[in-house]
Amino acid sequence: MNDALISCEWLQQNPDVSDRIILDATYFLPRQQRNAPKEFDVAHIPGAQFFDIDNIADSTCPLPHTLPDAVQFAEQAGQLGIGNDTWVIVYDNNHFFASARAWWMFRVFGHDKVSVLNGGLTRWQQLRFPVTSDFSRPSPKRFDAVFRPELFADLDQMKLIQQRGSKQILDARSEDSFNGRRPLHDAGLLPGHIPGSLTIPYRRLFAPDDFTLLPDERLRRIFFDAGVDLTKPIVTSCGSGVSAALLLLALYRIGLTDIPMFDGSWAQWGRQADLPRQTLS
Repeated sequence: MNDALISCEWLQQNPDVSDRIILDATYFLPRQQRNAPKEFDVAHIPGAQFFDIDNIADSTCPLPHTLPDAVQFAEQAGQLGIGNDTWVIVYDNNHFFASARAWWMFRVFGHDKVSVLNGGLTRWQQLRFPVTSDFSRPSPKRFDAVFRPELFADLDQMKLIQQRGSKQILDARSEDSFNGRRPLHDAGLLPGHIPGSLTIPYRRLFAPDDFTLLPDERLRRIFFDAGVDLTKPIVTSCGSGVSAALLLLALYRIGLTDIPMFDGSWAQWGRQADLPRQTLS
């Protein structure tokens, strides 16, 4: 079995699939004041490895969790016991936040054999499936990464997209952040959004009780109601390139599999005083 989304029930019922690695990619925003690695040490799905998006990142870039190059990603994926034939299953404990980003990262580097656990650790524990503090690292494997530029957008590309209106820009942030009304804790960041963007807060995409992704037809309706034309080009964005990946996952589920994400997102655009931005007047 291999799909972009698998259920907790299926994973629990199929514990012995060969050449499979489970990754806990939990990430918390600074304002949440939680420590993902420490929480992993206390309780995680048996056999899981921790996938740290702030560590598997370009450490030379001042922006948070910027995509690393293919060489670095290949090395760090291999150290997690992942080869090119390994089925990667990713979950997190924070609203699909970084599991969708990890899913996108593997796909950016040519590895499509990757799935997100539907509902993550919240759903897993609701079902009373086991968690553990035990940990053992698998043997390293060779992973060959091939960058897929069609799934990635940088600042220069986004400038052209915005100027030309060549893609619909979908913003996954909350409406308050999108409209520039949420207090910013970063003095270097300006409020607002990229002009012409459409707002689709990522929290609309999953059920609030168990954090499972909504059914495909409801996802289609959310995009339609937001004014998205699913027959035309799209790029996703958010605060720092994390929740935008959940938009990608939802779009993938309804058949749009080659949508790029603006990796720098508002953390990059919102620091450029010379770039256009909009707020709710």
